[in-house]
Amino acid sequence: MIKVAKFGGSSVASAEQFRKVKNIVRADRDRRYVVVSAAGKREKDDNKVTDLLLLANAHIQYHVDARPLLSQIEERFVEIADELGLKYPIAEKFEEFSSVIESLSPEYIVSRGEWFTAQLMAEYLDLPFVDAADVIIFHHDNTVDFERTAAKLKEAVQRTGGRFVLPGFYGSTVEGTIKLFKRGGGDITGAVLARCINANVYENWTDVSGFLSADPRIIDNPRAIHRITFDEMRELSYMGASVLQEEAIFPVREANIPIQIKNTNDPDAPGTVIRETAEEREVEHLITGIAGRRDFTSIHIEKAHMSNEVGVIRRTLSIFERYGVSIEHIPTGVDSFGVIVNSKDVKDSIYAIVNDIRREVEPDDITVIDKLALISVVGRNLRRRAGSSGRIFGVLGEAGVNIRMITQSSQEISIILGVNNDDFERAIRVMYDGFAAHEKV
Repeated sequence: MIKVAKFGGSSVASAEQFRKVKNIVRADRDRRYVVVSAAGKREKDDNKVTDLLLLANAHIQYHVDARPLLSQIEERFVEIADELGLKYPIAEKFEEFSSVIESLSPEYIVSRGEWFTAQLMAEYLDLPFVDAADVIIFHHDNTVDFERTAAKLKEAVQRTGGRFVLPGFYGSTVEGTIKLFKRGGGDITGAVLARCINANVYENWTDVSGFLSADPRIIDNPRAIHRITFDEMRELSYMGASVLQEEAIFPVREANIPIQIKNTNDPDAPGTVIRETAEEREVEHLITGIAGRRDFTSIHIEKAHMSNEVGVIRRTLSIFERYGVSIEHIPTGVDSFGVIVNSKDVKDSIYAIVNDIRREVEPDDITVIDKLALISVVGRNLRRRAGSSGRIFGVLGEAGVNIRMITQSSQEISIILGVNNDDFERAIRVMYDGFAAHEKV
């Protein structure tokens, strides 16, 4: 068994958290490869090292003294090293970095949060340090060169005896220029490593015990999701219910490697296992989770005999494309259809878009409805149980929630409802109480 264990910023924020990581890694010899983010927040009002490095870089760009910020970052690392009795000369190495920082690229500067954290973690775990710049190779379009990366990682596996610590979030081009993933890219690093070395499991250690079936800010103590498919997770993540960087899904999904979300502060909690398909014994819940977001806009277009006219929807969508607006959903009827977009994407262009639709599509009527919330009810069992949609609509109707839009995913694992912003939280509570609250874990 080969496990890749990725630890997020909160898991490596202090010496105390380092000790937890060590206990977790030592508890299972299969955890051979450790990926770390930069030291994160120690408490709510603290700063992440990555944010401090971004701010230091901004100071440098605008010719403002960055030394106080750099000193603050250095103190964080020195405090960890001193408390753990590490020999790595962190103060000296950080001073070397600070002395030449003005000559370094912004991406190089920001990547040092992971680099220094991984150096300290490697010594603390008594494992070799492998620099991500040497093994995570980017194409010039900022995508991962999996062929070169796999070859480099396999060389590192052989060189280190099959165990090492790797900093997340960055890699390099073939020429050696440091490149960053998007924020949260440590998750992607772990997924890339798991895929390239053919790991059996990719563990993602964070400060929550996996996915919850609803937002705990809306639902008190929502049911934990112990098992979920990649498709279900994508549906929920799209609506904001995420504890994992979305792009981290694809490398391991393509290799059929399950992801396990675990809590560094509660390592015995079962967490959430994400994999391609569910086993028959895992189909007890009708609804896996409920998630949603506010502030969408619907542009509803009516045109008589539209079904007999070719290209109406295409012409309409090309107008949104021209304005750089991403489409969320397209509910359709015989002589009408709607285009659902994020309100912030059209706040400066909605009138121009409507005018272009009137001129180029020549509809009979256009109605703009704003202040919509979208709620996704996700569950792989929805397609297996007759009457599921009717039950959902029924409980909302009994609660007096007006449904403004309905659409279903092509895979039949989610039903997306549009309601007024003002009904958003009430709709989620009603559906959760009706379907998820009383189901066994």
